[in-house]
Amino acid sequence: MEAAGEADPRRWYTTNLVGVPAPLLASSAFNAHPQSLHIAGTRETNSGLFALLARCGSADEARDVFAHYMSLAFGLARPEPGEGDGPNERRRWRSSYLKLLQGWGLDSNSAAGAVLKGWVESRFGLVPAFHAVPLARFPSPAWIAYLEQKAASRYHNNSIFQQLDLLFEFCQWMLARFALLGSGAHVTLWRGSTRCEEQIVDGSLRERRCTVRLNNLVSFSTTAEQAQCFGDWVFEARVPMAKLLLVPGLLNTTSLHGEAEVLAIGGNYEVEARYD
Repeated sequence: MEAAGEADPRRWYTTNLVGVPAPLLASSAFNAHPQSLHIAGTRETNSGLFALLARCGSADEARDVFAHYMSLAFGLARPEPGEGDGPNERRRWRSSYLKLLQGWGLDSNSAAGAVLKGWVESRFGLVPAFHAVPLARFPSPAWIAYLEQKAASRYHNNSIFQQLDLLFEFCQWMLARFALLGSGAHVTLWRGSTRCEEQIVDGSLRERRCTVRLNNLVSFSTTAEQAQCFGDWVFEARVPMAKLLLVPGLLNTTSLHGEAEVLAIGGNYEVEARYD
């Protein structure tokens, strides 16, 4: 007989590389009392990058250093005419953290979104709950589609998880050094939603304060007005800085900036909900 919840991915967690048990990391208790998170070995194996960043006197200078390092370390620059003419080289530069972020910005349920959610699984131990459709009972066609997309070579090559590791560590470094979203352990963000009832784990929308289970990687907006574009219900949440992967002003790119979008590690969040 199958144990209760065994086939329900909402009860699943995996091992991780941040030193905090995944169930605790996903809890509202962690969000209330966060601690710093670091992906094991990332800063140590890229000590040269962080030594260069330590010498930077401005956020602009740090952004340039990070972009240049990533381009050299992972061959992300477009080959010059006559260089890298082999099919493998032409493809290699396209597999990058920037392409993933652009793909997420267009559609978080795309193949790029699947790779990002897979990275969160691998590094933080949080299993996704949604990818185009709810990822409910396993196995299922929805899960098979997600697994195929997150492992597809279109994005999943060129050490893409290591690129995302560095992006996370750079984001945490920038938040601490240049206070891109202000000081303190939390930032207030907003999220528009149309699938509210299935996300609630405690409380109710009628009470306006409740706990919701968000996907393992989730987008927030920096203002309530921008969040209204993405759903009739707007959640206001205090998000730990330690859970942020991408914030406006982090990179020299316009990807996601149109919505002032923030990418954060998900889990259970206590929110204040309002209907607009």
